[in-house]
Amino acid sequence: MTVGEKVIKLTVRDIKVGGKRVLVRVDFNVPLDEETGAIMDDSRIRAALPTIEYLIGGGARVILCSHLGRPKGRVVEGLRLAVVARRLAKILGQPVETARDCIGPEAATAVAGLKEGGVLLLENVRFHPEEEKNDAAFAQALAKLADIYVNDAFGTAHRAHASVVGIARYLPAVSGLLLEQEMINLGRILEDPPRPLAALLGGAKVSDKVSMIENIMDKVDYILVGGGMAATFLKAKSYCIGQSLIEADRVATAAELVARASRSGVALLLPLDVVVAGELTPEAEGEVVSIESIPEDKRIVDIGPETIKSFQGSLMKCKAVFWNGPMGIYELPQFAEGTKALARFMATLEATTVIGGGSTADAVADMGLAGHMTFVSTGGGASLDFLSGKVLPGIEVLPDKES
Repeated sequence: MTVGEKVIKLTVRDIKVGGKRVLVRVDFNVPLDEETGAIMDDSRIRAALPTIEYLIGGGARVILCSHLGRPKGRVVEGLRLAVVARRLAKILGQPVETARDCIGPEAATAVAGLKEGGVLLLENVRFHPEEEKNDAAFAQALAKLADIYVNDAFGTAHRAHASVVGIARYLPAVSGLLLEQEMINLGRILEDPPRPLAALLGGAKVSDKVSMIENIMDKVDYILVGGGMAATFLKAKSYCIGQSLIEADRVATAAELVARASRSGVALLLPLDVVVAGELTPEAEGEVVSIESIPEDKRIVDIGPETIKSFQGSLMKCKAVFWNGPMGIYELPQFAEGTKALARFMATLEATTVIGGGSTADAVADMGLAGHMTFVSTGGGASLDFLSGKVLPGIEVLPDKES
């Protein structure tokens, strides 16, 4: 897949699934409460429902596999997927069986017991170190459980792991309905986006978004920069940024992006004012200052009210907005107003609004605004890679519809 090229992949709608054992790679990497282990947000589970329900309705025997957390190739009891199976069963209104492993005799026995329309969730694939190594034998062991492979995990599509890429070499492979929607909605930004188009960018690092900014520069009309990455851009324009964290090796890159935007006629907007604080604690208090008056002993923790108004003014002019990255330290409520204010504003826009995954999607979900956006991606890093024009291994391995 090349940059901006529209590629249509085969999906579950293009194959016969009745009676088949269909292994679906889903992204059930849901946030868990550290103390109770309870699911804090089930958005990723719900996002997979269209594919799961389609397969159930078609009489498939549905085998789901996913990772959860970062167990680093060993069994971690707190990262077992039983809690996810219980939530999925409640949402589906039918039982969801579980297996204590994702390969081997126990998994095979569980699959053998599945009836048409039944659902089984295998154990955390990352309990095996071979998963992240894209080990061929591990991929084959997964493939033995099924007749068809479906990738519906956009959040891991940029990872060349065994359950994402390896298994597709041993089974007929197609896209799930969620993965299809991700490609369609993000693809529009690359192919023929409604104009004017704004990219609202935040988060901590410039380095995470350089490739994406470069790739979409000729497609956007506005680039609005907030979050921690704004400090690097302000440094590039010779502002004093106090104790704000920057990527020193990216200051020159930021300066070049500003210059390139100017040459391309793109309005690249930086904060006019910011919230600063001395310490990052639950009790910390922030103060609003102009970007010309950032104290030496404090750091930027959010965008200020004048910046919010400025950004809203630009967004109001747009027919499409892509947003990735919070505007401040969202984890601390007192430094989350910039993010919340722009989320509330975007929910009112009569425009195409696409939310990049990760913390931005989490923030929108926390506020109950996901339903007011055109599309909320389930992949943070994957959405950035996709918009950067990079090849996503989990998508590349799937056959194109024309073939």
